[in-house]
Amino acid sequence: MESESQSTLKFIVGAGHEAFMITGQCHCGKTSFRIAGDLPRTVTRCTCSICSKRGGLFAYYRPEQFSVRSQADQIYRWNSQLVSSHFCAECGCATYNESPAFAPDGSWDSKRRVIAVNARLFDDFDAAQAEVTVVDGKSRMVQGVPQCES
Repeated sequence: MESESQSTLKFIVGAGHEAFMITGQCHCGKTSFRIAGDLPRTVTRCTCSICSKRGGLFAYYRPEQFSVRSQADQIYRWNSQLVSSHFCAECGCATYNESPAFAPDGSWDSKRRVIAVNARLFDDFDAAQAEVTVVDGKSRMVQGVPQCES
């Protein structure tokens, strides 16, 4: 029998299809979120200036999978204004980013968006134990490509 944890609460999505609900929150708890999806097998570490300073390990989800409940959400946008970097105004935790769905070469279209959630905040998940994919956001900035995938 499967165990049920806070981070992977099973729920039914029509016609007998099962999915999981990931939960998480910032340090003070004033920003919490839910994700209709599975825990990530890998997380991403971006080397651009903002991501490297924020220190997040990101897992990616479609906007319709993600819901946030916050009493202290703040947004920081830098340079291109393409990426919205959300953080808790109370405790300062980097919570998630909303950005175009960048392709591996840095290209993007203006319609598709992605939510990059800081997996370090997931309940019952040790992001430090996950396989990490590094995105060279620092070089992309120098090449004139949008600076961050997350």
